Amino acid sequence: MRTARFTLDPAFNVGEVNPRLFGSFVEHLGRCVYTGIYEPGHPSADEAGLRTDVLDLVRELGVTAIRYPGGNFVSGYKWEDSVGPVDERPRRLDLAWRSTETNRFGLSEYIAFLKKVGPQAEPMMAVNLGTRSVAEALELQEYANHPSDTALSDLRAAHGDKDPFGIGLWCLGNEMDGPWQTGHKTAEEYGRVAAETARAMRQIDPDVELVACGSSGQGMPTFADWEAKVLAETYDLVDYISLHAYYEPLDGDVDSFLASAVDMESFIDNVVATCDHVGAKLKSKKRINLSFDEWNVWYLSRSEAAAKSDPLDWPEAPRLLEDNYNVMDAVVFGSLLIALLRHADRVTVACLAQLVNVIAPIMTEPGGAAWRQTTFFPFAQASTYGRGQVLDVRVDSPTYETKKYGEADLLHATAVRADDGTVTVFAVNRGQTEPLPLEVALNGLGLTSVVEHSALADDDPEAGNTLGEPERVTPHAVQGTTVQDGRLSAVLEPLSWNVIRLA
Repeated sequence: MRTARFTLDPAFNVGEVNPRLFGSFVEHLGRCVYTGIYEPGHPSADEAGLRTDVLDLVRELGVTAIRYPGGNFVSGYKWEDSVGPVDERPRRLDLAWRSTETNRFGLSEYIAFLKKVGPQAEPMMAVNLGTRSVAEALELQEYANHPSDTALSDLRAAHGDKDPFGIGLWCLGNEMDGPWQTGHKTAEEYGRVAAETARAMRQIDPDVELVACGSSGQGMPTFADWEAKVLAETYDLVDYISLHAYYEPLDGDVDSFLASAVDMESFIDNVVATCDHVGAKLKSKKRINLSFDEWNVWYLSRSEAAAKSDPLDWPEAPRLLEDNYNVMDAVVFGSLLIALLRHADRVTVACLAQLVNVIAPIMTEPGGAAWRQTTFFPFAQASTYGRGQVLDVRVDSPTYETKKYGEADLLHATAVRADDGTVTVFAVNRGQTEPLPLEVALNGLGLTSVVEHSALADDDPEAGNTLGEPERVTPHAVQGTTVQDGRLSAVLEPLSWNVIRLA
């Protein structure tokens, strides 16, 4: 097996990692909220009904910005339903996920949840531009953020929240190019309402940060043309455009699945090119950044096959999209994290979809335990050690063939240099059967030792963690990794996610 190589040099870097890159997503979908983060009566529940066992895992995961309340759910969301006395809140039909929404968990509870996660947990609020428009977005902004002495800010205080919520990051709708979206719009229709909403929200707060909806995926017929038309209307009014991408091994094509990050990096590059093209046409010096606010491994084909069609069935918090992740999924997931870090100069917000139970790194059982899925570990490690300057990594790697993406590198890697000079290499070996030798030249970094080399790998690539066996898969220490004469030498196990910390 040929050795994979790359060079690290502090003179060549991509950019600083924004902490928001390690965001997540809480939607009123399935059991993400109810029996996920919120379960009054659970043995671990606090006085607010939040599961403290889940809170502990969310803190360990290291998430920052948490997007809420959707997702598809937001396109039918009436924010007024989610505030005030809980026993007076209305029950509503949720068209997005064919469920009954009780509104027992709402806006105030979301803010309280963030505060208990910790100061790193920032609100990222979506407004409904599907079935609603400018006026309702402004009302929500006033209720949430205005200090006092207006009808809506005083109403918030009357509901028990005297202090404003201080929401600074807002999504202008969700996936509005998707025909599945309640209130689906053309690019021209959405661009107009997004611009009107953005302009009005900035009248309340000129410093508000706004995310315009990009295409729902690179495979959409509307892709790129949608971004161009929306940005033509909103370029000077918004700060970000969104990207969403999910990956699964379709038709048993594992080779392509393992190379999913090839598609993710292409998606990012294409959106950047579109943004910069519009900026050039407008002769603007402003730069639009990217909010990759939905990404994950998601077995969507399974979800579609299991979808119910009973017109009378509107259950509360049904078990939806509860994928059980294995080692292979975690390796692909880690590779997606590497892709985001490799584009940290433009991807400055990213949200793992979702946080609990729904295609999530954390699983719970109603009334029972909470546990970490295999995907928990790459995210927690990247959030812990992936802070600082992303170094420019250009690999010389053995390759393999894929049906979807052609020739792909067996090695996918990046490296982050922290403020104290330490460096963490994140690396994936996509090879399914053979170890991959790795040599890294460490130029001008002053690194002399390996602090740790951990790997997530297993002889059984389909092994995962379950309620009955919650610690079947965890990262393990790798021996034999060295730094000598300015060169890192390591061997990456087959089908593995690796974290190599250097000092």
